[in-house]
Parts: sequence; C-alpha cells; structure tokens
Amino acid sequence: MTKVRVRQHVNPLSQKYQIPVSPPDWTKVYAQTTQPLHLDIGCARGEFLFEMARLQPDWNFLGLEIREPLVDKAKTLVAELGLSNLHFLFCNVNSSLTPLLNSFPTQTLQRVTIQFPDPWFKKRHGKRRVVQPELVATLATYLRAGGEVFLQSDVKIVAQEMCDRFDEHPAFHRQGEDWLATNPLPVSTEREMSTLSQGEPVYRALFLKSGSEAGGN
Repeated sequence: MTKVRVRQHVNPLSQKYQIPVSPPDWTKVYAQTTQPLHLDIGCARGEFLFEMARLQPDWNFLGLEIREPLVDKAKTLVAELGLSNLHFLFCNVNSSLTPLLNSFPTQTLQRVTIQFPDPWFKKRHGKRRVVQPELVATLATYLRAGGEVFLQSDVKIVAQEMCDRFDEHPAFHRQGEDWLATNPLPVSTEREMSTLSQGEPVYRALFLKSGSEAGGN
C-alpha cells in the first residue's frame, strides 16, 4: 500500500472537527447491511481492516479516522479491490459516533477495536485522548450484548486509562485481570508488529458487553 504523508498529530478539539459526520446510506456501502459490524476507531491507513475484511467476508468493517488523507487513500483502495464489506469514514469519533451508530440496523455492532491511539502525553492534553467517558457510554448503548471491545497500546499509562474508563461503566466487564499475552484477533496492526519486533511490550485488554439487550435505533 502506497504511503501517504500526513500530520502525525491532529487536535480533535479543534473547531473544524466538531461537526458530526452525516452517515451514508449503508445499503449503498455494504452488500449485506445486517452482517455483524466491526468498528475500528482510529484506523490510520487501514491495513488491519483490509486484512480482516478479506478473512471475514461475513462481517462488515468500518474504520474511523480523523486524518482525511489517510481515509481518501483507503477508500480508493477499497474501490480498486471491490470489497463490499469494508468502508472508511473521515470524522472525529467523539463528535460523530452517536449519529453513525444510530444509522445502523439495531444489534449489528458486535466488535470494537481501539488500537494504539495517539497518547497525548502532556497532562493538559488529556482531553484529546480518544477514549473519553462519553465514548464508552455510547458504545455501551449500541454494542450488542456479548459484543467485544479490544484495546491495545504500547504506552502503559494510555492502556491503563482506556481500561479504567471501560471498567468504570457497568455494562463492560474485563476478561481476566492481567494484560493479554497474545492478540485474540487473527490480524495484527503494523504498529503492534513493529513494537514487538523491537522487543517492547504491548498492553492489551478485552472487554465484553453485558446485559440481555443492546441499544440502538
């Protein structure tokens, strides 16, 4: 996949990223709109989703990314490959997640991944991190019962904060008390492989949505 030069950091609190995205007509995006949906938040160039979409044609995949050039390139490649179960959207997830998920058929969201999000190390930039309480609450509303949220980061304090946010919501229950030794998904991200190849740790956790029903439209 051809690399696209983009800014490494985009401030999600900037005014230009506060307008919610208008959801597309999903019947024109996916061949089967009622298939289980896997949402990847902060998908970057989308290599992970391209592999997942090939491996699991009976799932739909949606990647959300705040850096528009990456989304434009990924969407072009989706069209070239003719993948009818994969789509990418340019948006700020913290301003667009609710209208997006509300536009899908009820009970379709079954898996969410948030992998190696921007750590925003400075304390005053903490509100720029993607996993905020509001995002967790929205996922609790739309993720179907038994659905998964998979988190990973190579920055321990970021991974721990993400876990704390999900731990604080009664709808989510962490699987195990320690960091996962291996990735439960069949595809690793480029960042994950690079981190492990350098002998550095990756901090992973899996949460399940409890309850007998999921919310939605």
